[in-house]
Amino acid sequence: MTEQITARLKVPVQYVKDPAEVYKTVSNTRDPGSAGKSVLLLTRNKGPFIRRCPGTSHYTCCGYRILHIGTYCSMDCAYCILQAYYHPPVLQFFTNHEKMETELKAFFGQKKTGRIGTGEFTDSLIWEAIHPIAGRLVDMFSRQHTAVLELKTKTVLVDNLPRSGHGGKTILAWSLNTERIISNEEHGTASLAVRIAAAEKCQAKGYPLAFHFDPMLLYPGCKQEYGRVADMLFERIDPENIVWISLGSFRFMPELKDVIARRFPDSKIVFSEFIKAMDGKMRYFKPLRIELYRSLIERIREKAPDVLLYFCMEDDEVWEKALGFTPDFFGGLARMLDKSAEKICGLYPER
Repeated sequence: MTEQITARLKVPVQYVKDPAEVYKTVSNTRDPGSAGKSVLLLTRNKGPFIRRCPGTSHYTCCGYRILHIGTYCSMDCAYCILQAYYHPPVLQFFTNHEKMETELKAFFGQKKTGRIGTGEFTDSLIWEAIHPIAGRLVDMFSRQHTAVLELKTKTVLVDNLPRSGHGGKTILAWSLNTERIISNEEHGTASLAVRIAAAEKCQAKGYPLAFHFDPMLLYPGCKQEYGRVADMLFERIDPENIVWISLGSFRFMPELKDVIARRFPDSKIVFSEFIKAMDGKMRYFKPLRIELYRSLIERIREKAPDVLLYFCMEDDEVWEKALGFTPDFFGGLARMLDKSAEKICGLYPER
C-alpha cells in the first residue's frame, strides 16, 4: 500500500524509524499547523481502529463509534479543533488495513445496531486522492445488517463510491455552513452549492444522506443566512433520504484561541462573547445558542417536518427550549439515532 501511495503522489519519500522524527521536524517550523498539512506520514495504527467518540462531559453524547483511519486534514478551517488536539498536527494515514478489517468484522458480529464513522479525527474523503478506501468500506458494510457507516466530508470526492450494491448501509454526510463562513473560515473546502450538488449525486445512487450544521457561528445576519442554507439544501435533497441532521454551535478549548488568532489573523470568530462551560470549553451564552438553533429548526421543519434533528453536545435545557423535548423521552439520543438508521438504512439487528 505504501508503494502504491508514494507512486501515485510522486513526491520525495523519506523512511523514518520513529514517527517522533516527523513530529519534531513539524514542531520546529514557524507554523506547525500549516507544515503538518504538507507532510504525510504513512504508518501503522498501533492502537484500536474502532474507538468510542470522546464526547465531552456534562453534555448529551450520541454513542457514536469512530473508525480511526487517519489524522488531521488537508483542508484548513480556522475553527478546526485538530489544530490544538494533536501536538503537532500531522497528516497520518494508517496502512495496516488487515487489522482494521478484523476489528470491523467483530463489530459486525454484535447483536445491536452500530453507528460508526471515519470523520472525527480527519475528513472521511480526503484520502480518496491518495488511496481510495471508501469503496472498500462501502463494500464491507453492504454485506452485513447490524451497522451503518457514516462518511462525513467537506469535499466532493464521491466519484470512487460504488454506484450500486451498497445496500443503503453507508450514509454520505456533509458539514454545512453559510456561504460567508465557508468563504472566510473554511479554507480549501468545497463551496456550499458544490457540496449540495455532490449530495444530490449520491442521492441519485441511492445512498442515505446526513447533514451537520456544526459549528454554527453567531454574527450579524447569521439566522437569515443559515435559513438560506436550509432552503438551498431542500431544493435539491428529498427529506425522505436524510437519516439525521445535527446542530452544534462553535465551542473550543481555551488554548485554541491563540492558535486561531496566530494562524488566521483576519478571522474574528474567537472575539465574540464566550463563557467557560461545564466541560471547560468556551461557548456562546446559552440563550443566544437557543435562539440561533430555534431559527434554523423552524426553517428546516417547514421543509422536512419528519427528519430527525439532534444536538451535538448540548444539555437538556437546550433540547427542551429549542426542540421541545429531551432525548430521554424517546429512550435516549443513541436510541433515537439507532431507530432512524434502522428505518432508512435497512438495519435489522437481533434483539
